[in-house]
Amino acid sequence: MKRLLNAVVVGLALTVLMIFAARGTARMRGGDVAAPISVQTAERNPWTNLEMNNRPGTIRFAVVSDRTGGHRPGIFTRAVRMINMLQPEFVMSVGDLIEGYSTDPGQWALEWSEFESKLDALQMPFFFCIGNHDMSNVPMSDNWRRKFGRAYYSFRYRDVLFVVLNSEEPRPKEQIYKFGSEQQEWLRQTLDKNRDVRWTFVFFHKPVWQEAMGDPLSQGWTPIEEALLAGDRRYTVFVGHEHNYAKFLRHGREYFMLATTGGGSKMRGVEYGEFDHVSWVTMKDNGPVIANVLLEGVQPNDVRTSRDLPHYAIERPSTRPVGAGG
Repeated sequence: MKRLLNAVVVGLALTVLMIFAARGTARMRGGDVAAPISVQTAERNPWTNLEMNNRPGTIRFAVVSDRTGGHRPGIFTRAVRMINMLQPEFVMSVGDLIEGYSTDPGQWALEWSEFESKLDALQMPFFFCIGNHDMSNVPMSDNWRRKFGRAYYSFRYRDVLFVVLNSEEPRPKEQIYKFGSEQQEWLRQTLDKNRDVRWTFVFFHKPVWQEAMGDPLSQGWTPIEEALLAGDRRYTVFVGHEHNYAKFLRHGREYFMLATTGGGSKMRGVEYGEFDHVSWVTMKDNGPVIANVLLEGVQPNDVRTSRDLPHYAIERPSTRPVGAGG
């Protein structure tokens, strides 16, 4: 009787274990539980594990780079199609969305209308960022505010802070960029209100930390970076402008200078940092995983169909009886 009771207890324990294994339930960060998976399991199974890569806090978004500055027709439209195939949650940008450099309001209206018509096909939100082509003079600065309101802003999503800055504030001709005192103070207050986020992403146009960009203190970069570094904040920076890709490490953080998404380029390839791409960001529990998706690297599912297969003539056997005359 005792042996039978032990067998029943062991059997119940094994049943409970197999139910949990079959469901693939895994405890996640912060006490969240993964979605269950229903599958029959055995002592040996044809898979590695059942902990699906779908943490509740994961965010997937895309970043597009410069579209203009000698834009090449059709490239950004192709990028929109590719992004729709990849289905991120939203799309960020780093500026240079129109050609600009004009004082003709009619020209601005035409260029913004053209660009926004391309965004109509996008299946998820798009967040604007100012580049030098978008705000190349005071009238264009005023036009931006009439059209879009804020020149810099932030939003918080799943305990991650997204900050879009404006490196193109009106400035003397001898300055290459400018983060004004009001923007600096706004950033300090924004970061202070969001000290509890697990990560911060920062987007603006020019790689202002490079020596060729001029004095970082007088142009406002030094206080911007100091504010980001305060409190040992974990953050990542994305910029564009140079139409040339490079990854920088500053103060233990990653700073990315993106190539192009249609802007002027010699297109000499990855080894020269000259290629059309979209950066793909997957925000995980322990930080972002960042990849570059080249536009020619993603193809639609009808890139080749049955109509494209070679057709061969099939030699059918004769149906005439053997030995038949005539």
